[in-house]
Order: sequence, then C-alpha cells, then structure tokens
Amino acid sequence: MFETLSTGSTATVPRAAQTPLPDAPDIAPILPRQAKTVRDTGLEPRFVTDLVLKAIQGSGKAPLPLLAGKLRLSISVLREVLNPLIAEQQVEVAWSGESDIDMQYHLTPIGQRAAAEAIARCRYLGPAPVTLASYRAMVERQALRHADAERVTAAQLAAVLGDDGLAPGVRGVLGAALYARRSLLLHGPSGSGKTQLARKLGRLLPGPIAVPYALIAGRQVIRLFDPALHVAPPPLARQQEDRRSCDARWAVAQRPLVHVGAELGREMLELRYDAEEGVYHAPPHLQANNGMLVIDDVGRQRMPADELLNRFIGPMDTGLDALTLQGGQAELIPFDAAVVFATNLAPDTVFNDAALRRIGYKAGIGPWSPNAYRALLRRQCRLRRIDYDEGAAGHLIERLHAQSGRALLACYPEELLDRITDFAGFAGCEARLTVAAVEQAWASMFIAADAEA
Repeated sequence: MFETLSTGSTATVPRAAQTPLPDAPDIAPILPRQAKTVRDTGLEPRFVTDLVLKAIQGSGKAPLPLLAGKLRLSISVLREVLNPLIAEQQVEVAWSGESDIDMQYHLTPIGQRAAAEAIARCRYLGPAPVTLASYRAMVERQALRHADAERVTAAQLAAVLGDDGLAPGVRGVLGAALYARRSLLLHGPSGSGKTQLARKLGRLLPGPIAVPYALIAGRQVIRLFDPALHVAPPPLARQQEDRRSCDARWAVAQRPLVHVGAELGREMLELRYDAEEGVYHAPPHLQANNGMLVIDDVGRQRMPADELLNRFIGPMDTGLDALTLQGGQAELIPFDAAVVFATNLAPDTVFNDAALRRIGYKAGIGPWSPNAYRALLRRQCRLRRIDYDEGAAGHLIERLHAQSGRALLACYPEELLDRITDFAGFAGCEARLTVAAVEQAWASMFIAADAEA
C-alpha cells in the first residue's frame, strides 16, 4: 500500500478520462465465483429472505430474472429462499411460462406482513452485500503494496504527463513515489496544476479491480460502490459469458480516484448513516481502496492539517482503519490507497516536522518556463481548433504576465482561451488568438488596477 499512507458523492470529483487498458482482460480472474447457495453468500439466511421479501413487495409481481438482477443473486440462491416462502404461504407464483426461469412471484397477505417486518429491521433494498471478511480478502488480493504488483515505468509516466512543463527532477520524484507506493505531497501556488497532475497520476494505477456494491457489518449495510468513482473499464473479453459464473454482487472497475478538498471535515471520515435508506454511506478513504485518494487544499479543511494526517497514521502503518456504527460498534476496514496531498501553502506552515516526515515524497509544482507555457497554449488552442498566433502568445507572456507580475501558471491558458471563445460566441464571430482577444480576456479575469500594474 502506498507507505500505507496507502489508501463521493458529496466530496468527490468525477474521474477524468481514463487511459485505455492495453489488453482487455477476462473478468473471471477478477471477480469471485458465483454463490450457488445462501451459505455461499456468507449472509445470514434471515437477511437474504428479508431482501427477497422487500424486493417482491417493491415490484408487485416480480419475475425471477428481475429479482436476480436487483439483488445480484443467482437463480439457485433465490429458489432456495423462495421455496420455503411458498411452502409457508408468504409468496405465491403469480404466473409461470414455458421455462422454469420464466416465473413471476407476488406476496400473500402473510407475506405482506413479513415484508413490513423486514423493512422495520432494515430498510435497505439493493444488491446483496458482501461480508467484511470477503471484502478484506479482496482488497488484500488487489493491494498496491504487493512486491509482485505491476510498477510504474518512466515511459508510462512520460506518456501520461506529456509536455507538462515539469522539471526532470520533479518528474523523478513523482516516478519514485509511484514506484515505491509511498505518499506524496504536491505543493505550489494556486493554479500551478497540482490537482490536474494528481488526477493524471491516478490514471497510472493498474486495473481493473473488483468492487462490491455494498458491505455488511453485523446486520448493518454500508453502501460502497459509486459509479462516478468506480468507473467501468473498456469492454472486457468474453464479458457476458464469464459473468454467468461470477458473483454479481461485485462490479469490475478501474482503480478509483477519489478527490476531496477544503470541504473535508472530521465527520466525512466516518460512516454516515442515512435513516431514509437505512444504510451507511462509505467515507471517501474507504471508497478509494485499491486506488488513489487525493486530499486537496490541505491546510484549508475544516480540521487542522496535523489532525488530518494523524487520523491516518494508524491505518498507514497497519493497513486497517476502524469505523464506528451507531451504538458504538467498531469494525475494522481495510485501508489500501495511494494518498496524494496537495496544498498551495508553504508546507512548513501546514505540517510540523514530525508530520512532514510521515509523508514519503514532496514535489514542488511551480511556474512554467516561457517555452513550456507557449507549448501549453499551443496545445490548448489545438484542442479548441483555434489557430495559434505566436505574436499573441508573446504579448501574453512578455507584456501581460511580465507587467502584472503574474507567474506563468498552468491554469491561465485554458481560462484565457475559454474567455476568448465566450466573447467570440457572444459577438457571433470565430474565436481567434489575437493580441486584442488576449487583452480582452485578460482584462475580464483581473481588476483593471492589477492588469495595469
């Protein structure tokens, strides 16, 4: 695990476009085998029965394939549950077709009362959860820290970073941090591209992995899967064929990239109970397992930076985190993610010396060189199909930036070109990179006194 400072959605940003996997792997080695019996699921029979009763009640007449899809349980498990319910006159066969799978079920009055009692015990209705023991084993199997795990190469890092204007020394620090699976602190002025850089690093983590839709702790359900974070990989070879023999309670996803910023508070690092749904929602660092957790704007959170780091010291060392359910029940949750801190404050004003030592690598991300800045502007123009003009670029760098004292930061070209496009669209003309267009966009970004300084 990343030094195991190793590790949405209210505190997350959807993952950026992903780097395609070089080969589409079969999902059979990724997902667990399908549970054929209730015992195989690891769940209490009463819990599975309650899920089935609630699912039928919510559907009225429930076809067997619909129940299987909603609960992510095999037909054999469902039949094991349904047969006793039919014998006890809680469920009836509402309709039967030619196939033994082509059947619909509905609740009897006795079953309606049983479903109401099930809802009183737990309101959750969705994919059947997996046990914490199964989840711990899967996270361990997929852990980043394994000695034989795929390592990031210099060529892969260069391909993802492209021409990002980073000094060779900085690239070396980034590569070493990823290779060693250790935590990383990105520091530099606001707008220097730290957040975007962290997201690019997240794309280098090898995937795909298995992620459960939900976990169960005792009789409490923890919703874990988030489609905005656990992004499906490219189409997998023989996917439909393989899925028939795989446990559908797990989804195949690329390694997650979870991003939190200044909104992060103590309560966000704990399980959050949703009384309406009757479930707990997983905190960001649990959703980031087997992936990357980016903690942005460090020093501006609703908790001190040293306290934030101290919250993770134990999990960093042990690979486990303790999360508390209502009533005080604590559960050990695996902790395996790459952790990247980012701040625009001076690191020694954010962390004390002891805290800084706990962070594996530090990389300063600063202003770009004029040549790299020109290359970035040229690349952004190409993406927007705006003709690049060297004279306008020179005016931007040598006059506007130089006279205002504003550093050549990564954020400016994209923002300027967006404004040039906006002004052109409003005027009903084609967007062009000209001195006049750059001047107009620049003036709209900063107050006049600042622009004339």
